[in-house]
Amino acid sequence: MDFRAALLDQTRAFGELIRSADPSTPVPTCPDWTLKQLFRHVGRGSRWAAQIIAERRTQPVDPREVRDGKPPDDPDAAFEWLNAGARSVIAAVDRVGSERVWTATGPRPAGWWIRRLLHEVAVHRADAAVALGADYNLPADLAADGISEWIELMTVNATQHSAPVDRGRTLHLHATDDGLGPAGEWTVVNAEDGVTWTHDHGKGDVALRGPAKDLLLALARRRSVADAGIEVFGDEAVWADWLQRTPF
Repeated sequence: MDFRAALLDQTRAFGELIRSADPSTPVPTCPDWTLKQLFRHVGRGSRWAAQIIAERRTQPVDPREVRDGKPPDDPDAAFEWLNAGARSVIAAVDRVGSERVWTATGPRPAGWWIRRLLHEVAVHRADAAVALGADYNLPADLAADGISEWIELMTVNATQHSAPVDRGRTLHLHATDDGLGPAGEWTVVNAEDGVTWTHDHGKGDVALRGPAKDLLLALARRRSVADAGIEVFGDEAVWADWLQRTPF
């Protein structure tokens, strides 16, 4: 997957969706936020990451210190500001190369940020769609990678004291989209060596089955499994624990 092109495409689609909308529209999936605040969050987030990369930071940037962190009032200029932020991340990665910089999961090669921001804006586009009552579509392969990336985030630093699933328990997700193959299966296990995940097919203590897009939105708490029509098999308490223990 071309993460760079996808980041630019998803950012552009997010902006187009809300470009002519009332900025005071509330966003139900981001309590207390309006579309204006969601737009600023996405655009500033790109610049925040670009600054971390460009300055080779080992600590995060204070959001108040993000350069050009406020969108212009003019809608067309604001739209360009949004897209320029995504381009600035890619440009910063090109300058820094594979050098490691700060991330929420520890030092990572600078290119880590492109994939993270891609899935960030893809989910926030869903937030905007919910707020506007608009349709939301996402390519199955992109949604599937979003699931993998989310599970990585939730398990990379997990300990037995902060495990998203209890010791000895297993969570399994199965995407029903055609053509995904092993990339459409996820199994999260908490065993003797800690919390790990694979693309293995298997039977979990709880298993969720549905389109990758809907599984992603359920993982990110944008839709409940009931509202998304996702099939749930097994011990639903394991799924409830996962949701409770994976805030982000």
